[in-house]
Amino acid sequence: MKSHLKIIDRILDKIAESQSICVVGHVRPDGDCVGSELGLTLALRKQGKTVRCWNQDAMPQKYAFLDPDKILQTPGRAQTFDLVIAVDCASFDRLGTLGAAVGKRKFLINIDHHLSNTRYGDLNWISAREASTGELIFRLLQAANWPITSAIADCLFTAVSTDTGSFQYPTTKPVTYHTAGELVKLGANLETICHEVYQSFSLSRIRLLKHVYSHFRLTHKDQIAWFWLKKKDFARTGADRSDTEGLIDHIRAIEPVVVACVFEEIDTDLIRVSLRSKSPKINVSEILGQFGGGGHAAAAGARIAGKPLSVQRRVIGAIKKALNSAS
Repeated sequence: MKSHLKIIDRILDKIAESQSICVVGHVRPDGDCVGSELGLTLALRKQGKTVRCWNQDAMPQKYAFLDPDKILQTPGRAQTFDLVIAVDCASFDRLGTLGAAVGKRKFLINIDHHLSNTRYGDLNWISAREASTGELIFRLLQAANWPITSAIADCLFTAVSTDTGSFQYPTTKPVTYHTAGELVKLGANLETICHEVYQSFSLSRIRLLKHVYSHFRLTHKDQIAWFWLKKKDFARTGADRSDTEGLIDHIRAIEPVVVACVFEEIDTDLIRVSLRSKSPKINVSEILGQFGGGGHAAAAGARIAGKPLSVQRRVIGAIKKALNSAS
C-alpha cells in the first residue's frame, strides 16, 4: 500500500505540472476502459486541465449513455501533449493507432490492473490486486481529494461492474464492493447503468448470439467450448465488433466447461483469440502468453498470425495440455 501511495503522489505531481493532457485506452474498448477513460477525463477537466479523451475505436453503443457530450473521440492529427495517460492498456501496441497520434508527448503515465502489463510508460502504476482499472482511478481521485460527480461515479461504477462480471468473477474482493458502495453514495445511478449495460441489446447482437448457440463446439470431455466469429457472420447479422463483448460468457456458463474460447477473424491470417477460465488451476493468461498475449488468470486475449485452422489447433492444443497438467 505504501508504494502505491508513493506512485499516486508522483502521478499527481506530474498532472499538476501539466496543462495539455490526453487520456487514452486500449483498442476495442470495454466497459472498464471506457469508464476509466471518461471518469479520469471528467475529473481532470474539473481541475482546469485541457484534456482530450481518445480511443482508436468508436464508443461501443452500450456505453454511449456515459458520454452524452461525446467526449471520447477517435484521434485526430498528431498533437503535442504535456502528458498522456494510458488506462487499462496492457501494452503500448494495444493502443493501436493512438501510439502514433500521441507520439509527440512529453511524458507517458501507464495506469493498469493487468498482471501482464509491459510497463511501457515513463511512470507506471500497475496493480493486479484490483479487479478493474476503474478502482485505481477511484483511488487516484480520492487521494487527490478531487470532487467525484454523479457523472464520474456512473463511469467508474460501470468500469468496476463490467470488469468483474457484475461482481461475479473471482477477482472480486471486499474492497471492490466497498468501492462500488462509495460510488453509489456519490451518485452512481444503478437503475440506468444496469438497464443500459445488462438489460438492453441491439437486434444485431441477438442475431450474433443465435449464431453462437448454433455453432459452438465442445471437446476434451466437454471441458473446452469454442466458437468462431468470421467477417461473414458480422455481415449477415448486421453486428459490429462491439456486439461481441460478453458473448463468450454464454458458453463459459455451460456446466462441464472449464475453458471457453472465441476465435475471431480480424484480417487475412490474423485471428483474435479470447479465453475465459472457470478454474483457479487454469491460468489462461499463461496459455495465451505462449502466443504473445496475456491478461488475467481467468480472462485473457491475444492476436495470433496464422491460418485459421492452424491457430485453432495450436490454441486448443495448449488448453488441453493445461487441463491435463491440472488434473
